[in-house]
Order: sequence, then structure tokens, then C-alpha cells
Amino acid sequence: MDLTTALQNINWLSVMIAAISTFLIGGIWYGPLFGRAWMDAFGYSEDDLKKRSIPKTFGLSLLLAFIAALILEMFIGPEADMIFGSLAGFFAGFGWVATFLGILYLFEMQSIKVYLINAGYCVLSLTLMGLILGIW
Repeated sequence: MDLTTALQNINWLSVMIAAISTFLIGGIWYGPLFGRAWMDAFGYSEDDLKKRSIPKTFGLSLLLAFIAALILEMFIGPEADMIFGSLAGFFAGFGWVATFLGILYLFEMQSIKVYLINAGYCVLSLTLMGLILGIW
């Protein structure tokens, strides 16, 4: 499939919903589930996190999530169903993102705990993205 055809077949609503889903997962993942462990692992305090620009952080995060969802939509194609979409999202998260995070974290000497928190979020987010994109 060429780029023009891929762009013509994009379901923009499902891409936006898939992008927004990362915020729902992130709010739970980096909130009640692993928020304290993540903060401790990086040495952040509540005050440190309050210093960041919320509009910039969330706005750019949504833009990046939108790009990820768009590329995943183009990757899985218009014929995908929820099973293929979920598997494609899982394998993108586990096979590409988590492995590259692993390489980076080895060189950065980050803990396995931080790796599992961040890689887990990526794998779960991309799997859900793929599911959403596959449904529509």
C-alpha cells in the first residue's frame, strides 16, 4: 500500500480515541499503581513535578500519542480487526519500544524497576491503541 492510500484509509476518530487512551492508562499507571515508585526511582518529589509546565507537558504528550496512534493505524491498515490490532500494538510495544528502552536503560544504568514501569506502560498503551484501532 502506498502512502496516499494509507492516508486515505485513516479513521481519524479512532486515532484520536487511541491517542487519548494513553492518558487514561498513564493516569492510572503513573498515579495509584506506580507513581510513587516511579518518582522515587528518578528522585522526583511532588514539588519537582509541580514545576513543570502542565500545558506543555500534556499538550506535547497528546501530540506524540497522536503521532504514535497515526503511525500504528497506518501500520496495521484498514483491514485490521481487534485481534490483529491488539497483537500489532503489543508487538510494537514489546518488540520495538520495550527492547529499545532496555538498551537505553542499560547504557544509562537505570534500574530494572524503572525499566519495567516505563516499558510496561508503553506495551500496555500500544496494545490498547491497537485494540481501539482494530475495532474501528
